[in-house]
This record gives sequence, C-alpha cells and structure tokens, in this order.
Amino acid sequence: MKKIFSLLLIALICLAGTDAMAQSKKKKSSKKKDQIEIEGRQRIRESRYPTFNKFTSFSSKIDSIYYSPYDYTDFLTLTAGNDHTWSEDIKPVINYLEKVSRATMTLCCLYAVNPEITDPARREQLVMQGRAEAKEAIDNFEAWRNKKKMRNKFQYKIAEIDYRYFKGSNYYSEQRDEDVIHAGVLLYFGSKKKAIITTDTSSRSFPDIKFFPNDATILESWFVTIDEVANYLKENDSKGVLLTGYSDNQGTEAYISGISRQRATEVKKALMQRGINGVRIEIDVKGEDDPIGDNDTYEGRIENNRVSIKIQ
Repeated sequence: MKKIFSLLLIALICLAGTDAMAQSKKKKSSKKKDQIEIEGRQRIRESRYPTFNKFTSFSSKIDSIYYSPYDYTDFLTLTAGNDHTWSEDIKPVINYLEKVSRATMTLCCLYAVNPEITDPARREQLVMQGRAEAKEAIDNFEAWRNKKKMRNKFQYKIAEIDYRYFKGSNYYSEQRDEDVIHAGVLLYFGSKKKAIITTDTSSRSFPDIKFFPNDATILESWFVTIDEVANYLKENDSKGVLLTGYSDNQGTEAYISGISRQRATEVKKALMQRGINGVRIEIDVKGEDDPIGDNDTYEGRIENNRVSIKIQ
C-alpha cells in the first residue's frame, strides 16, 4: 500500500512539474509576442534614416537603421507561391536574406492614422486596424521565411507614427487618402542591441497662457506669446502644437470641461488667424486635473485657469 501511495505521489509531482514547465513556456511565448509592439504614437522623422538604395549589401558591422517606403502588407502575397516579384524598395533586403543564412535582422513595420481624422473613437478603431494589418503581414513573412528554410534570426516590431511629423514639410504636398497609412519599414542588421525608434525631443518651450476665473477671453498681454508660437511653427513647418485646456475646481464637471475646451479653442483660433494650418493644432482637455496653484485663493485659481502649449 505504501509503495502504491509513493508511486502516486511521484506521478503527481511529475504532472505538477510538467504543468509548471508548460505554464513557464506559455508565459515566455506570451512575453515574446508582446515584444512585437511599440505602444503609442512615435514622433520620428523620415529624413533621419538612410534609405535601402544607398547600399547594395548589408553587414552586421553597419551600425545603421535603414528606411524603406515598402508597403509591408505586400507580404500577404508571399503565401500564394514562389513567383512573388519584389519591388525595388525591398529587393536588396530579400536578396541578402536569401544569400546569407545567419544574418540577424530587426524589422519594424510603420503605420499611421491619417492626420485629418480627429474623432477619438474613430482614431482608436483605426489604430487597432493598423496594428492588426502589421501583425498579419509579419505572420505571412514568417511563413515565407520558414518555407524558404532560412536560418536567420529575426525580431519584429510594430510602431504607430505621427505621419505629418514623419514626412515633415513634404506632408502637405504628399497628403494621403487612406485612413490607415502603411508608411514603410525600418530595418536593422546586427546582433548589437539598438533602439529602432529614436524620437525627436528638440522643441522650444512656451509659457502657459493664463485666464481669469469663469472667462475664456485671451488677454492682450498674451498676444506676444501667441505671436512667438506662430512664428516658431512657421519656421519649423514639420512640427505641430498641442494645446491643453485647464480650469480651477469651481463649478460642475460639465462646466469645468466646457470652459477648459473653450480656452484651448480660443488659442487655436488665434494661431490660425496668424497663418497656422488647423491640422497642425491639436486640442486636449484636462479640466481641474494637475493644478499648479491653490484653488482656495483667487491668485491660485488664476494659475490653474490656463492653456499649456506643447510643441510636438
């Protein structure tokens, strides 16, 4: 009886160990899958990256990240057969992969939601669509390379970008009609750890525009600041601005939100009157959040009734 009991105990321990290993593998697999994505809208510039046509071969010794406008959803045709014709935008990469069996490659698919779409719910829907299309393209590329029995090491990433910022001054001459824009791919060869996305943080700062409580009128004393913002945007036509409206805590939630938005809208109108295209101006509303003054005093409430200016 003791022998049978011992055997059962050993069997249970083995099963528990097997289950733990399975769970561990599942977690590792899930973690690896999650690493595919780069969350949030990334502010990168097309001009920062050399293009694929600048060279004829890749090397792990080349410490560069390259950009191609190749539409990665074209990967979907790979599963149809072996007669796929690669465009010049990506052909050097494929030729190299087929010749060199041990190259390490990181591929980042770039997509954007059309800047002209401003409805938050619609934008969120399109963000999910863009992410799903990129994932499907990566899955098809994986299927193709497995079919080719490539021994290369691959890492995949997906990044949403701000298309207007990405294109810079070219955006207004190259506006796109698609809701989801397939902006292309970034590619890096090499085993060295390297950040694929390098954002631009070089922007000028401006003071908050203050308002009297229960008022959305821009005081004339703030016109100099608005002039400076407008001039800066004219000199840096690849940049935009985010205007965030705030309020003190006096009034209902609807009133606080409403007057905060009205203040930001008034500043936007003032910038547009100075020649700034409205598509370069975004508005956000924070209401009584993040107070910088004491709401129990009149002077403190003036500090909180403001519109912050963030160049982006």
